[in-house]
Amino acid sequence: MNGWEIFTTPDAWIALATLTFLEIVLGVDNIIFISILTSKLPGKKQQRRARVLGLGMAMIVRLIFLLGISYIIRATDPIITFRGISLSIKDLILLLGGLFLLAKSTSEIHEKVTSGSAPVKSIKFSRERFNAIVWQVMMLDIVFSFDSILTAIGLTEHVVIMAVAVIISIVIMILFINVIGDFIVRYPTLQILGLSFLILIGTMLVAEAFHVHVPKGYIYFAFFYAFMVEMINLRIRPVQPQKSSDEKP
Repeated sequence: MNGWEIFTTPDAWIALATLTFLEIVLGVDNIIFISILTSKLPGKKQQRRARVLGLGMAMIVRLIFLLGISYIIRATDPIITFRGISLSIKDLILLLGGLFLLAKSTSEIHEKVTSGSAPVKSIKFSRERFNAIVWQVMMLDIVFSFDSILTAIGLTEHVVIMAVAVIISIVIMILFINVIGDFIVRYPTLQILGLSFLILIGTMLVAEAFHVHVPKGYIYFAFFYAFMVEMINLRIRPVQPQKSSDEKP
């Protein structure tokens, strides 16, 4: 079957549901990164605009990758061999993305720790600052999207199913990203937890680049376990939420 005719079979709907769920799970790290990065923008309006724009770009990048799916499949062929280690285009993308994620997450943690509990100062909107954050989000979108599409290829051979799953998952994430993002930004301890999770993801990407497979389930389980512990801590030991940049002191 070709085109939309494949949706007349139950297998196609099962594959669509499974792939959509996986796309949402794999998008958790993207949502955390976007939420923390856009928290530097002044005002909730600009933060929410940047979040939606970031996820919108993620959808566009993934759909572009689907159009070049035959090239992506070939991207796993080695192009560099050094001392017995072979690297493909996929490996290089994962390596650079992992290193960027490690460096960015570490610098963000350092900035938040050194700034302490100082009140957030009002920052005027800057087009250059907004564009810089959007470009950083796009860089990580490429890395996360590449890994997402490779996962999709392993589940189904139908590009239409992949495309529909990508669109549905991104739309769902767009609907909830502001709720999730505002919640993460509101509590500094959750930001540190999210950044620590991104360090794990960056480490995993670097390991994957050198063909050391790390089951993603371990990392996601560790994050959700730590997240639940932190929720209990917030429940029994209320903390002062971080003021947003558009609130007056």
